[in-house]
Amino acid sequence: MNLDSKIPEGPLAEKWTSHKFKMKLVNPANRRKYNVIVVGSGLAGGAAAASLAEQGYNVACFCYQDSPRRAHSIAAQGGINAAKNYQNDGDSVHRLFYDTVKGGDYRAREANVYRLAEVSADIIDQCVANGVPFAREYGGLLANRSFGGAQVSRTFYARGQTGQQLLLGAYSALSRQIGLGKVKMYNRHEMLDLVKVDGHAKGIVVRNMVTGEVSSHAGDCVILATGGYGNVFFLSTNAQGCNVTAAYRAHKRGAGFANPCYTQIHPTCIPVHGDKQSKLTLMSESLRNDGRIWAPMDPAVAERIRKGALDPNTIVEEDRDYFLERKYPSFGNLAPRDISSRAAKEVCDEGRGVATTGLGVFLDFRDAIKRDGKKAIEERYGNLFDMYQCITGDNPYETPMMIFPAVHYTMGGLWVDYNLESTIPGMFVGGEANFSDHGANRLGASALMQGLSDGYFVLPYTVGNYLGEQGVAAAGKVTTDHPAFAEAEADVKSRIDRFLAIGGTESPRSFHKRLGHIIWEYCGMARSKEGLESAIEQIKELRKEFWTNLRVVGDADGLNPELERAGRVADFIDFGELMCRDALMREESCGGHFRVEHQTEEGEALRDDENFTFAGVWEFKGDDVAPQLHKEPLIYENVKLATRSYK
Repeated sequence: MNLDSKIPEGPLAEKWTSHKFKMKLVNPANRRKYNVIVVGSGLAGGAAAASLAEQGYNVACFCYQDSPRRAHSIAAQGGINAAKNYQNDGDSVHRLFYDTVKGGDYRAREANVYRLAEVSADIIDQCVANGVPFAREYGGLLANRSFGGAQVSRTFYARGQTGQQLLLGAYSALSRQIGLGKVKMYNRHEMLDLVKVDGHAKGIVVRNMVTGEVSSHAGDCVILATGGYGNVFFLSTNAQGCNVTAAYRAHKRGAGFANPCYTQIHPTCIPVHGDKQSKLTLMSESLRNDGRIWAPMDPAVAERIRKGALDPNTIVEEDRDYFLERKYPSFGNLAPRDISSRAAKEVCDEGRGVATTGLGVFLDFRDAIKRDGKKAIEERYGNLFDMYQCITGDNPYETPMMIFPAVHYTMGGLWVDYNLESTIPGMFVGGEANFSDHGANRLGASALMQGLSDGYFVLPYTVGNYLGEQGVAAAGKVTTDHPAFAEAEADVKSRIDRFLAIGGTESPRSFHKRLGHIIWEYCGMARSKEGLESAIEQIKELRKEFWTNLRVVGDADGLNPELERAGRVADFIDFGELMCRDALMREESCGGHFRVEHQTEEGEALRDDENFTFAGVWEFKGDDVAPQLHKEPLIYENVKLATRSYK
């Protein structure tokens, strides 16, 4: 496996500009000869499909939702970062770059992160042009607010619906191209395999989720923008449909998978209530601008709150532990997500949790309402407060919210070079599906930034460069008549038949839930060598049971959600083992990867820069065969490796 990152030479601030100039170009008249496949219609996929079609390429876009605008990007709440320095508070491209590298605990590639910061300002202009209704100040200028891991205000937002509005902007651009006939949209189609011809990605195999038809589609290149793998934990803030299948099937075809153990636990989620939940609900990080996080000092007081015998509003100030403000005074309640999550877990481990399960802390707006008035808080967070009350029955204007960390985002993903091209030539990966920009932890409001950066500003250049290198003579040369497509289709159909033929007694959801318990227990907020070794063995046993006792009702010739889930769970099981192997290999703590054996006296993450300053990239070697680890060294020339401090 070749891990050539293709980072351009020259000063950091000039790399992207000089690289764009040196790229191959495709004549506008020739672009209509090329066919580009885009899998995924969220911010990265939708923006890429719209942009490439606008340039003149023929685009086929696939999503498993009933509409592109139902992609999971729509669920993002808080905001999108950009280095415009509207507040004149010291922000810059370099500061956003530095904050991102530091926030990722120095485990991201410098060049990619700088490019992300560099194009961030253009993203906002693009979104405004698409009609995104960002919040504005009284005078009409775009408003900013603070987010975790930064001491400047650089986050643009549309109340608590930023993801929704950004996606609707990208969707409008995509819809224009659909109307013009430059994008052919395939809704309710799930990618089940990647097709390679002469080592290059040349198509995909999909299943029509309504009719059950399995079909092949050829293209001159493939873009995967299929999101993250957080649902390997079963319970997460992701929509239930979010899965790892497209990425993992590409991995089995030769795409390296980088840093799968890098998962983000978000500190601000509604706690679990009972064992019947299918997902968890995020409460935007933006709430930490005005809400103060605390727990009782005394475990006995916490117990009375858990039992409903004590109103938290009656707890006097000196009996409240504002633990983030105490531990990290410089950043306070806006400390990065990995640190804030572990701090909340620590409090609950001490018996000071306030939810009925003992797993919860307070997010309190009492002081903000007293300072700014209820109307001001309602204008900022009204829709989020309404959502919280609908779910919990509690009014957050009158009583503190309860929150607890939950799986939210994944920083690992398919390995890509500077051009966002995977180890499979011709297969590009955008957004959360790739590993490239966040290191071991993502700063809040940076996911939307990366998705739109990849879709609007990077892939339109790098995909064109690849097609230009292949030459116009290669355009449309590979069709579905090639034997590789028939072979891949046969593999997909055989797998489907196998699911239906098992005839066991346990549902796919039940297996998924059991897998999630294993992953959360041993590869969640705290990990250990012993626990990870146990998890790997438990997953192997679960896999054996899955393939002998799975029960899938219905058939393959029509709508069958159980069949869909079975395929996704099978991939989650295989991927879960890979994730635990990666966590076991990385004998250090960094960002969201916290090994209990590697921590400071104060309980903070302890990196091992001498031995682990690399991206760990795994190569699939076959079923029931241990994957092979490859390493991409991370070289820091513009930032100094240092122990993170938010105190």
